[in-house]
Amino acid sequence: MTINATPPLRQSHLAAHQLSARAPQTRAQIEKSAQDFTAVALGEMLSPVFDTLQQDGGEFGGGQGEAAWRPMFVQEIAKSLASNGGLGITGIVSQAMLKMQEDRS
Repeated sequence: MTINATPPLRQSHLAAHQLSARAPQTRAQIEKSAQDFTAVALGEMLSPVFDTLQQDGGEFGGGQGEAAWRPMFVQEIAKSLASNGGLGITGIVSQAMLKMQEDRS
């Protein structure tokens, strides 16, 4: 006997999801997505830099607290950089996203 924990998707749910996935995004939505992408990319680039800092009471005090908070600290720095230009990545990504959307329609 098989128990299905999730109900099957109806065709209407699938159609609604497909339409929302293909609906054109506004310029503001595209720029927000590009900025979010930039923040993630910058966070990935900054993470190894912060991994090289002393973890034994150096700049941030060390310990388990630092280990828990460091990834969030790095991500916030990346978000701040992205919201202030992000090394020019945001503009390039948003232009590519706009072009992809235009090509699709």
